[in-house]
Amino acid sequence: MKHIQFFGFGYSAQALVRHLDPAQWRISGTSRTKVGAAAISAQGYEGAVFDELKEIAESVTHIVSSVPPDGEGDPVLRRFAAQLRARNIQWLAYLSTTGVYGDHAGAWIDEETALTPNTDRGHRRLVAERDWLNLHHAHGVPVHLFRLAGIYGPGRNQLRSVCVGSARRVIKPGQVFSRIHVDDIAGILLASMAHPYPGRAYNVADDEPCPPQDVVAYAAELLGKPIPADTPFDEAQLSPMARSFFADSKRVSNARVKTELGYTFTYPNYRVGLRALRDNLNA
Repeated sequence: MKHIQFFGFGYSAQALVRHLDPAQWRISGTSRTKVGAAAISAQGYEGAVFDELKEIAESVTHIVSSVPPDGEGDPVLRRFAAQLRARNIQWLAYLSTTGVYGDHAGAWIDEETALTPNTDRGHRRLVAERDWLNLHHAHGVPVHLFRLAGIYGPGRNQLRSVCVGSARRVIKPGQVFSRIHVDDIAGILLASMAHPYPGRAYNVADDEPCPPQDVVAYAAELLGKPIPADTPFDEAQLSPMARSFFADSKRVSNARVKTELGYTFTYPNYRVGLRALRDNLNA
């Protein structure tokens, strides 16, 4: 039986778990809190508080880390680098962000584009990526980097925000975002497990980058609700976190996951994704 260890058991990790056959996979996950660890255990998996986990089980064959770096680096590497070198890991995924590319004024970028982050979060992610890759180059640990675009899916989408009245059409001329449905994240991870390329980085984004206000308008149209009024970016009074997302504008190419991993997107654009979510009562 294969054994997968999740460091961080959040939205993307749980999407992948839904695609794993429990008859073939032993599943372990960490949370920052006892409540979170108990919730993992309540689902029938092996839950642990990250700060209380002493070692990576000898039986672990696959690892997914989505723990964000802090001011001192990557917490998983800080605690478990030596164990990662000693274990017989078959495949390891580090979930990063397209924020490591920085701003490209709406231009198309791919995995060969220079990494020039322009936010503190982006800089931290870039340092973490390099530390993970060093583990591969120096010790042969089969690390794969996945740079995620803006994530949406069940329970986390513009249909929800339109319904509760919190959706906003924030207009910043020239602003373009890429996005990805959480089930396509899971699909790409599974494709990588089947066709591993240790040391490789992959952009995880759908086919159609677009201005964020277009997604809000389409969600409203799907629900038959009024399209929210435009709000100029300079007047939007966004939180520092929300404002930081507008610091980057780029179109993220997903060609590598298609050509190298042979992946076909279930939700190639936001329209397909939102329509499916609308038709699902649990959206």
